Amino acid sequence: MVSTLKIALVPGGSRGLGLLVSRELLDRGHAVAIAARDHDELTRAKEQLSPHGTVKDYVCDVRDADAVKQLVREVEQDMGPVEVLITVAGIIQAGPLEAITVEHFKDAIDTMTYGPIYCALEVLPGMRQRRSGRIGTVTSVGGLISPPHLLPYATAKFGAVGFSEGLAVALAGSGVTATTIAPGLMRTGSHERAFFTGQSAKEYAWFAPAASLPVLSINADRAARIIVDGVLAGKPTVLVGWLPKVAQRVHGLAPGLTTRGLGLANRLLPGARPEQSGLQEGREAASALNSKVVKVLTTLGSKAARKNNERG
Repeated sequence: MVSTLKIALVPGGSRGLGLLVSRELLDRGHAVAIAARDHDELTRAKEQLSPHGTVKDYVCDVRDADAVKQLVREVEQDMGPVEVLITVAGIIQAGPLEAITVEHFKDAIDTMTYGPIYCALEVLPGMRQRRSGRIGTVTSVGGLISPPHLLPYATAKFGAVGFSEGLAVALAGSGVTATTIAPGLMRTGSHERAFFTGQSAKEYAWFAPAASLPVLSINADRAARIIVDGVLAGKPTVLVGWLPKVAQRVHGLAPGLTTRGLGLANRLLPGARPEQSGLQEGREAASALNSKVVKVLTTLGSKAARKNNERG
């Protein structure tokens, strides 16, 4: 069945920012295909999004090029040609360098660098043939500067920025646009689904409040509106919130000073313990921390987690 609505595909659309971007697209009259790894999570997301318009859900791991190829094939058979792609799928792994492994880098890069590459290259032939299409890649302030204790994340996001900006250059004059989206911290509730290593509870204690407090983080609904506005308008770059705007300017003017400043911040964060290994999800780290202060500081983030399908 082919829809008469414009079709948007949102990999990572089952929760958090991806869920809100999907809802924003639905509210603007698009039919939306959401994709993620978790079937149950997709089912809950579809139920939440369905009142806003036509939505279909697809299980797909963006780390797998063949799975992405199958995803696009199924979406276009079921719904019609993909005219808007916004790739949001991502993971966060926080911890000191001593606790980071090669596998952490591989998972981050496969998800947040190769994932957007696979998705974009799969929808591009049809878009170029039609001389019409919008591609948005959600990167991060962590793709403009490298924050402490987020090295795999930043490595992957820097790759995504390079791909997305280069794609915009390569598509100039084709009728297809590529938008590099760099948000700062957003109150999506993602701190509960982030992963922590080293002294996991202590890592959660700084990360979760930062991702929850006003001023430090932006309202996620507003972020989704800004993102969709920028992608549909075909803007080459969308900076969401004050943090990436400041980071871009300061790093551009004084890259060495920026790196030294971030190095000082790194020294203030928790170190690793040899006996601790592996990744612990935010919800588990919060339980282990059991801090009333952190619970208060993450009140808005916890509310967002409930709202944005970050909890099972």
